[in-house]
Parts: sequence; C-alpha cells; structure tokens
Amino acid sequence: MGRCGGSPRCSLFPLDTESLGRHLTLQQRRSEEGVCCVSDVVDSPTQGVPCALTSAVPSKTVDLFEMIEKMQGSRLDEQRCSLPAPLKTEEEYIPYPSIHEVLQKGWPYPLIILPQFGGYWIEGTSHNLSSLSPTLSDVPFPWSGKMKLESDPTAKLYRKHFLGKEHQNFYSSDMSLGYLVLSVKYEQIEKQENLRLLLRTRTGTKHDLIPISCLNEFPNAVQMAKLLCEDVNVERFFPVLYPKASQLIVAFDEHVISNNFKFGVIYQKPGQTTEEEVFSNTEESLGFLEFLEFLGDKIQLQDFRGFRGGLDVTRGQTGTESVYTNFQGKEIMFHVSTKLPFTEGDSQQLQRKRHIGNDIVAIIFQDESTPFVPDMIASNFLHAYVVVQLTHGTTGDTLYKVSVTARDDVPFFGPPLPNPAIFRKSAEFREFLLVKLINAEYSCYRAEKFAKLEERTRSALLESLFEELQLRSRSMMGLPVGEDDKIENGSGGFLENFKSFALPGRSPSRTRASRFHGRRSSAIGIENIQEEKRDTAERIQKVLDSPGTFFDRKSDGSSSPSSPEFPSRKSKHI
Repeated sequence: MGRCGGSPRCSLFPLDTESLGRHLTLQQRRSEEGVCCVSDVVDSPTQGVPCALTSAVPSKTVDLFEMIEKMQGSRLDEQRCSLPAPLKTEEEYIPYPSIHEVLQKGWPYPLIILPQFGGYWIEGTSHNLSSLSPTLSDVPFPWSGKMKLESDPTAKLYRKHFLGKEHQNFYSSDMSLGYLVLSVKYEQIEKQENLRLLLRTRTGTKHDLIPISCLNEFPNAVQMAKLLCEDVNVERFFPVLYPKASQLIVAFDEHVISNNFKFGVIYQKPGQTTEEEVFSNTEESLGFLEFLEFLGDKIQLQDFRGFRGGLDVTRGQTGTESVYTNFQGKEIMFHVSTKLPFTEGDSQQLQRKRHIGNDIVAIIFQDESTPFVPDMIASNFLHAYVVVQLTHGTTGDTLYKVSVTARDDVPFFGPPLPNPAIFRKSAEFREFLLVKLINAEYSCYRAEKFAKLEERTRSALLESLFEELQLRSRSMMGLPVGEDDKIENGSGGFLENFKSFALPGRSPSRTRASRFHGRRSSAIGIENIQEEKRDTAERIQKVLDSPGTFFDRKSDGSSSPSSPEFPSRKSKHI
C-alpha cells in the first residue's frame, strides 16, 4: 500500500478478507508526523495511532472492510466508460437542405444535392476554373491512354488458361458450400512446375497458380480444392468424363459477361424538381439535341436489328426512334425520355418510366444550372446517375460539367473525374462518358440488391451445371440413369436452364425438381438481365451445334480440352 501523499493502489477486483488479514503487518507510528493516512489504518489496525479512523478499527473490524469496499467501488466508478448515445431516429437527424431551400438561396446551384436523409455519395463537386473567363485551352483532360472497362476478373480465366488445352475437371457437393466444380491444369513456366487451379462455388470463383515445389507431395483433387478454399469439406471429387464439358463450363463462367447495355437519358429543364416534371418534357432544346447526336446515332426502331434494350421494334409501341451506339464491341441502347411515348393526362408518364425506371444507370442532362436530387425519381433499380450540364467558354466553345452520384452501397467506379470536372466536347470525353456509364452498371451489380440476385442466379446455374456434368459422366461410364435424369437430344439440361434465366418466357426442359425452382422467377425478374443474356444463349447454342468454332478461337493446337490425365512428368517429393 502507498504512503501518505501518494495515490492508493486499490485492486479493481473485490478483496479476499482472509488474505488481507494475513498480510496486514504492524508498523510503528510516525512520531515525527502528526498525520495519518489510509494506508496506516490498514497496515496498523491494532496499534494506538492518533487518528480517529484507527481508533475505531480494533472495536469495529467490520468498518475497515466496509471502508475498503467503498474505496474499491469509487475506483471502479472512475474506470467506467460512458456508453454511446442511442442511434437517432429519422425524426432526430438534422436533414440536408431540401431542393426548395437550395433554390431559395439563389444561383449558382450545385449539379447534385443529396437527399435530405442521405443514402447517396457524390463525385465531382468542383466546377470552377482558375480563370474567371475560361477558354477551351483552360479545360484539362488528364487521360492520354485507353480508359479501362471494369469486369469480373475471373470470368475469362477458363477460356484463357484451360479451354483447348490439356486439363482436368472435377465436381463434388459440399454440405455448407454447396456444389463445387474444380478445374486443374499442369503447366511449366520458366522450368517451374505449377498447378493452375480454378474452383467455382455459389459465392464466386477462386483462382491460383501454385508451384509444385512448395508442396510436400502431389495433392489429390480434395487437397487442391482446400488450397483454394480451406472451408471445403468433402470426401472426394468425381472426374468429369463428358467430352463437351468444357463448353458447358465456359458458358457458366462467362454468364456474367455482357456486351449489351441500356441507359436512361432524362432531360431536366431549369427549375424542374419533380419526377412528374422531367418525365413530362416533350420538347428538346438545341443543346440537348446536340448532346444526343454526340452520344450516339439516331436510329429508327422499326425493324431495327441491333440490341433493342427492351424497345418495341415491330409495332411502334415505344416510339419511332431512339439513340444507339456500338462502343468497343458493346452495344448500347439509350432510353431517351423525350423519345418515349407521351401519354396525355398521365401525370406519372408510366410509358416512359417503365423503361427508364427499370434501368440501373441514367444520364441527367441539364441546359442550365438546376440541382438534381437522386431520390427525385422513385425506382427500385436506378442506382447511379451521371449528371451532365451544358456550359460554354468565352469563345462559344461547348463545355460540359459532370457530377456523379450513386447509392451508398454502390462501390466507387472509374475513371475518376478531374478537378474541376469540366470537359471539352471531344472524342475523348465521349469515350470517358461511355466507359463511366458501363463501369457504373458493373459497380451497381455489387450493391446489396443486385448482389443477392446474382448469387441466387449463380447458385441455380451452378446446380444445373453440376447435375449436367454428373449426368453426362455417368452416361459415359455406362452407369444406369433414372427416368427423371434421362438426357434429352440436343444441347442438354444445363443449356436449357441457362436459357431459362436468359430468355423471357422460357422454362427448363428437364422435369427434375430443383431446390431453386421456386425462386427462379424472382431471379430473372430484372428486364435488362434477361435482355442482355439473349445473345449469349444464342451463341452457346451455335457453339454446341458446331464445337469446332468454339475451340479454334483460343486453341494452341494442344490436346483435347478435358483430358483425363496429367502430362507425364517426374514426381517430385520434398
């Protein structure tokens, strides 16, 4: 215990009274000091100490321990931390300024303002050049190289490293991970022996290149799968013996790749602050027409043969013309609000909203400074907006201010906006804008709503792939197949199930019940996902009918795409 004048070091835990009694020792009274401290009381309970506290201890031992308890309690109170305040309800939050409050403050207005209770992020809030009179040469453009389109990095790994080359495929089923499909390839890189592994689960695809020299022994299929995912818990993997298995596997891997996109284009006039106002616009300003011409080609919808983006090309029920472009091999159809049918007396303009409201990304075009609020348009699907505002330099050159907003659960997507976010009207800006739109859609698929949809779709397709590989392999070995599992002529069950997700109105041709059957209708509920998969499914059908064309594209002249054996090599043990 400390002496007087120091801080008493009391335990934070309750003291044991017996232990305390054993350790209390007698001390002589400090005659030169006429003061005492708490430590003296504890250390000398039986001696006559000139202190009121100690004089009471011999007669009332209980009081000593009560005092110690109080000291401990006081110390514990000092160590307590205050709990954070309870989360505020929506009514208790201080909201952002409403659009009407912003308008009352006067010009200049920001391109985008947040909804009153948030839920969105904004990129590109600076639109002021250093010069008060900007000219065309003042506007920076920092990208000199090719801008990168985002995509799933694992989608083309099988085509790049396995298809048309000697490799093995395996399948199994895990109680917790679900269905598993494993691809294994032996390869030498700079005289180093490696195993290239690709494991597909319902949550994603795992890939790695593992040097054999790092392994104590050559692994079996289960051990290979554990190298990629420690949670794998299966007794064995079964080899795939179907000669056309690679075609089914590559179709599954690339189901996330799309070359078709549709984006909304909404014309917002100055002062318009509601959904009803922007969807009721019928006239197009010269600046808006110039922007549409810059964006793509004006096409007639009647008998249009390209990607139609859900628009009617036979009966004219979605208007007579639209804007379309082909960018880096990707077809893009724009749903322009002023070109979709206008219905007199319909304040909501459902004919227009049913297309733009089902898009995932939209452009908001503004002739003049007018703020846009992301929740202005009620939609379950729209997750990102690119706001483009027309402006001019001192010499009359066309410039565009750009801001981007997306829901909070949408990850950031590139290319990043410069500072200030002002662009010259140029081919570089057009490329930037189209890349930004495509990357925005890919990023939106990672938001909670679409991520769940993709996982559900992937799970169902993986189940169908597993069943098809199992069925075909058993048939190749001459094993009996049940009545419900009989293979139909043509492309087989996996392709039919793939089409059931890709094409509206189709259903799987197989009668076997599936644990995903009751959820498939919701898995294909988004119109654009159905539309985008159409061409992919048709391409797979052609591939299955003519397998030669499938392998000519990437084949390096090596052996069959799914060989049952590794190339001969010297075994290596460590």
